[in-house]
Amino acid sequence: MLVQLNGKRVELDDEVNTVRALLLSYQLQEKIVIVERNGEIVDRARYESTPVADGDRIEIVHFVGGG
Repeated sequence: MLVQLNGKRVELDDEVNTVRALLLSYQLQEKIVIVERNGEIVDRARYESTPVADGDRIEIVHFVGGG
């Protein structure tokens, strides 16, 4: 399926069908992230049940420490 991820069109494998699976595929599951799907922020508790579908617009923001 094709989605727009952080402004770029990317093709995802068929098994990447939830927000949690998407984060796992990019090795972001352990990081503190904010996920927006089609303009709405997805609550962390709903990552497992929130689907990722063809044509979705997804933004993932993760925090990087520094000083």
